[in-house]
Amino acid sequence: MPIVAQSTETTDWVSRFADEVIEESERRAPGKPVVVASGLSPSGPIHLGNLREVMTPHLVADEIRRRGHQVRHLISWDDYDRYRKVPAGIAGVDDGWAEHIGKPLTSVPAPAGSAYPNWAEHFKAAMVESLAELGVEFDGISQTAQYTSGVYRDQVLHAVAHRADIDAILDQYRTKKTPAKQSQKPVDEAELEAAEGSGAAGEDDGSSSGSVGYFPYKPYCGNCEKDLTTVTSYDDDTTELTYACTACGFSETVRLNEFNRGKLVWKVDWPMRWAYEGVVFEPSGVDHSSPGSSFQVGGQIVGIFGGKQPIGPMYAFVGISGMAKMSSSRGGVPTPADALKIMEPQILRWLYARRRPNQSFKIAFDQEIQRLYDEWDKLDGKVAEGAALPADVAAHSRAVRTATGELPRTARTLPYRTLASVADITAGHEDQALRILSELDPSDPLGTLDEARPRYDKAEAWINTHVPADQRTIVREEPDAELLKSLDEASQQSLRLLLDGLADHWSLDGLTHLVYGVPKVQAGFAADATPKELPPEIKTAQRTFFALLYHLLVGRDTGPRLPTLLLAVGQERVRALLGQ
Repeated sequence: MPIVAQSTETTDWVSRFADEVIEESERRAPGKPVVVASGLSPSGPIHLGNLREVMTPHLVADEIRRRGHQVRHLISWDDYDRYRKVPAGIAGVDDGWAEHIGKPLTSVPAPAGSAYPNWAEHFKAAMVESLAELGVEFDGISQTAQYTSGVYRDQVLHAVAHRADIDAILDQYRTKKTPAKQSQKPVDEAELEAAEGSGAAGEDDGSSSGSVGYFPYKPYCGNCEKDLTTVTSYDDDTTELTYACTACGFSETVRLNEFNRGKLVWKVDWPMRWAYEGVVFEPSGVDHSSPGSSFQVGGQIVGIFGGKQPIGPMYAFVGISGMAKMSSSRGGVPTPADALKIMEPQILRWLYARRRPNQSFKIAFDQEIQRLYDEWDKLDGKVAEGAALPADVAAHSRAVRTATGELPRTARTLPYRTLASVADITAGHEDQALRILSELDPSDPLGTLDEARPRYDKAEAWINTHVPADQRTIVREEPDAELLKSLDEASQQSLRLLLDGLADHWSLDGLTHLVYGVPKVQAGFAADATPKELPPEIKTAQRTFFALLYHLLVGRDTGPRLPTLLLAVGQERVRALLGQ
């Protein structure tokens, strides 16, 4: 059920959702904490598409906290889901791991070399660490713990007792036979698993359960632990249940009121949890707008458990620059931890805060990250000056702080592209990096590299992990004597003008003025002449001059911004390479 709210120029999407969630919570459970929820399946690396499932309710919950209300953000770890397939790209996982398919994720060994006890805990741990860095406060719930400890026993028995009612709801959608479409919810492996079943819209609803007809509960085998089981008989009075395993041939009879080794099928499990936890707000992927989807069907099934469907937006894709749609099972997809290696938490939070949930966006791991940081720094300055638009101020505020306080940030926010260039040129030599960064602004030199951290470390990580080797900057060891000898008089004059001005312009701003000014002076204009005062051919002359400098310094047509490159190379070496 999507939220309907009127937009205004003075409030952002988070505030509008918070208004409605508070109002709805007071209607449903007056005086109690507001409950918002997310669901994550640790079936493989939890990627940046999955993060939207968390960030959307987190931002709303944080706004509610800022207003002084109590709120719980539940993250349900779907670690009792079946292991559906061996994900690609996981170190130490080979064909032998296929033998675990069908077991609960918490019964599958962790990948080779892991410090964690099982598959689910291994992938959960990386996400928990990233959420802490992002300032996300939550209550985690292990579905393995819930089911195996009997917490949901009454709910399981209730669902089984009302299986005919659930079946009737599901049957409304089974007849519609809508064309199968690619799932767009980047969260639940449970739903991907269900797509292999026989239910509506391609999702498993428990309709294939042997002689008992529809049965909404799936036992895990007591011998092989797999869920390839069929319920063959059930007695409603005694709760005596018999199942057979098609994987190993094992069969047993148990009493469901004492049995904790199984779970409700997904389309029943999700609404059961809404009712059990009293969830008021939970987002869902855009695939849930289709007839027979888990969210739509769950809106009817939840009433069987005495609950109400949460309100919440459908959220759109999160993409990666240069990559197709993310999938945990394909392997190699960027995770929040990957993003946090190259960008500060504030930037990642901002990406999710500034776009409405129904708007798709991309996260840059390529050169676009430099432009993104430029955009952020510009906004940061506008906010400090009081010149930003209200919605931009709100998104900025949600990026830099939570209800509990400010996120740690870099003391000296030097341009990311400059830091990346310095890290590229110095190749890990911190003393050289500090020398260059200290010369960016001689009037306020950097005291230690720590002042530029963690931004410097993020930029260095980006250079080292995401910039191809053939695009890295390698400064020449010796002058290009042949090129220098071949230069015409105009080119030689341009180099002399640059070299004559180096000492007096040795700062980032000074060198910027100098390298752009040389072609102007050569053409008879003042070095500080504005573009409006210059003919178009000056731009061509500047490009030619820049290309000459790049060839003489790094042997290529392009490279880092020339002022940064010159500072990095150092005056003495610049003079030598330019033939002085």
